[in-house]
Amino acid sequence: MDLDDVDLDDIAARLGVPVEEVDRVHRLAGDRPSAPLPAKADAPAILDRLAVRPDDAAEIMAGWPDPGSPHWTPQLRWLLDRSIALVRADLGGHGWLPPGPELPRERGPAWRHLYVYAYLALADVVTGYHRDHGIAGTVTWATLGDLGRNLAIDRRMRREGWPVMQSWLTLHARGALYELGRLQHHRGGTTIDLHIPESGPMTPEAVAASLDEARAFFPRHFPGEHYTAFSCGSWLLDPQLLEYLPEDSNIARFQRRFELEPYQEPEGLDADVEVLRFVFRTLTTPLDRLPRRTVLQRAIVDHLKAGRHWHIRRGHFPI
Repeated sequence: MDLDDVDLDDIAARLGVPVEEVDRVHRLAGDRPSAPLPAKADAPAILDRLAVRPDDAAEIMAGWPDPGSPHWTPQLRWLLDRSIALVRADLGGHGWLPPGPELPRERGPAWRHLYVYAYLALADVVTGYHRDHGIAGTVTWATLGDLGRNLAIDRRMRREGWPVMQSWLTLHARGALYELGRLQHHRGGTTIDLHIPESGPMTPEAVAASLDEARAFFPRHFPGEHYTAFSCGSWLLDPQLLEYLPEDSNIARFQRRFELEPYQEPEGLDADVEVLRFVFRTLTTPLDRLPRRTVLQRAIVDHLKAGRHWHIRRGHFPI
């Protein structure tokens, strides 16, 4: 589909999405270059390296955008191409970047995994960016392997998770975020923003080792950038958790590292929803049916059942 011949209204109608979102992709991508998908024969090995589970990998391969595939309409192919171009044009950027509109994923694997195919096309681009900055392959693949982790979460959430994750993963695909041990470290401004992936206990020792690794990593690989603090914005920093958790819990110890900033309601985020998403990996299960196996699970449920709300708090501490 030639750029000059794009009918945005028709694309939006056929994709079942608002025309404003298609227009955004069209404006940001423009005529910038896209990137090719890896050869289909190489894809299974790449998916394995990206920690994609066999059931998710099978779906991705079944929906592969082969030439002439009946699953891939011209509008889907246009969106895939322009989404890749949109993200690639911001290589090295670190802001939140939706790669395109949320699609009706029940229409099949091509619709469900369009942004996965974009990620696969961008994998070679971002690994080249890592090599240019002298970043070890172990860090590259640990970072990019968040794809498999998030696809598994989405499956556990009965497809409720991916609309958030498709934007989250553009951080990895642009070289903005690096997984260094237990924590993920997000470049930008004068602070390194910390994220906590689902990868085991968040012990003080594991957190300290990750912070030490970051202190050496960023001056070595991005010497032109100067960071003065670590920061984090998360429900994990909500002081209300301390009403329920032991003082020596991993979360309490993590909180004590931070100086909290004054509370501000985060725009577009519901902390109660985020807590349910991360602790229980469900947004639709009634509170009475949620598991209560851990102190944290019981705290979340009891707090909400009491009519109280969780807060996303932001804090920082010097590097």
